[in-house]
Amino acid sequence: MNQSILKQKETVVNEVAGLMKKNSATVVCEYRGLTVDEITSLRKTLREKNAVATVYKNSLVTRASDTLDHKDFDQYLSGPNMFIFCEDYTNGSLKAVAKFAKKYDAFSIKGGIIENKVCDADYVKAIAALPSKEGLVSMLLSVLQAPMRNLAYSLSQVAEKK
Repeated sequence: MNQSILKQKETVVNEVAGLMKKNSATVVCEYRGLTVDEITSLRKTLREKNAVATVYKNSLVTRASDTLDHKDFDQYLSGPNMFIFCEDYTNGSLKAVAKFAKKYDAFSIKGGIIENKVCDADYVKAIAALPSKEGLVSMLLSVLQAPMRNLAYSLSQVAEKK
């Protein structure tokens, strides 16, 4: 085999391994049957969430995942796949992927790696269904404020009666 081809493949494997290591989530999706416009709209949505959707050869992704000890990941690497690398999956990027999968039947989540843990499609969808980090902080603050709000309301009611 030509040395330059080997070098190119090695470069791609290193690139994929770097993306998998740098990002908090990697999702494998089947995209067979989507139009270019649909894929473009997904990429645009993901770009706004600091995520990237791209296509690589499955054999090169297998090599990259093996270097990171994600041995079970290769079970999702058959057929035409799109790989989505989410810098911070808590910012709504996984939610955008799951929403896109619901909207288009031709697009399906196969599995992924979240926080260095290989997971199936159901787990990815479950994580996507969780509220965003901002939503969780908002809920927590609401719970923390509730006792004070109730106390203030009770005191105001006592004051009105007197």
